[in-house]
This record gives sequence, structure tokens and C-alpha cells, in this order.
Amino acid sequence: MNVVDSSGWLEYFGHGGNSAFFAPAIQETQALVVPTISLFEVYKKIVMERDEEEALAAIGWMALGKVVDLTEEIALDAATLSLERKLPLADSVILATAYLHHATLWTQDEHLRGLEGVRYVAKRRTG
Repeated sequence: MNVVDSSGWLEYFGHGGNSAFFAPAIQETQALVVPTISLFEVYKKIVMERDEEEALAAIGWMALGKVVDLTEEIALDAATLSLERKLPLADSVILATAYLHHATLWTQDEHLRGLEGVRYVAKRRTG
């Protein structure tokens, strides 16, 4: 199973320098777990930078995976991870979701590098 964090989805949809890194996890939709907080982050960012139509198309692709709601269990696990690892809300929820589903978390977020179950690639600077 795979979870792609929001930065990975945005990299993929934006054809960024690391899009090929995220492609295998994103394109294997039968093994893809999508936290609802990722839907929020990706939709918001794409609407802000492009338009609602592109944002909805991205959400449609994301929904091909198994969309997972923020449950009480995930929320409490995320709070613990946030306290232990000093992680922001969204990252702790995404990581907790990955752990609950025994999934690999694919990311380019530096503060997740080196954590158990995380596949990390350094963010490529463009421009």
C-alpha cells in the first residue's frame, strides 16, 4: 500500500522535477490510500494557483485510490506523532494514516525524511 503526501501529489500534477519519483505510487491506484486531508490541501493549492476545474480533475484522480476519512484512531495517533516528532497537523495525519494502513509514505518533505515507512526524495528547486 502507498500514501503520497500532498507535496507529492502537487509535484505530480504540476509536472515538477520529482514527478517521476511519485508516479509509480500514484499510478498504482489499487494500492493507493488517500487521506482526506490530502484532498483538502491539493484542492486548495490548485484552486489558488490555477482554477477550480483543474483542482476537481486532480481530486478525481486522487479518488481512484481508497479515500480514508480522519477517524478518531487516526486523529489520536496523529497527535502522538505530532508531539513526538514535532510534525505539523497535516503531515502527522498523513503519516498516521500510512501507518494504520501499513503503507509506505512517499514524500519530499524534509521533516519526514528518515522516519520508518517513508520514501523520501529531496525537493528539486526549479527556476
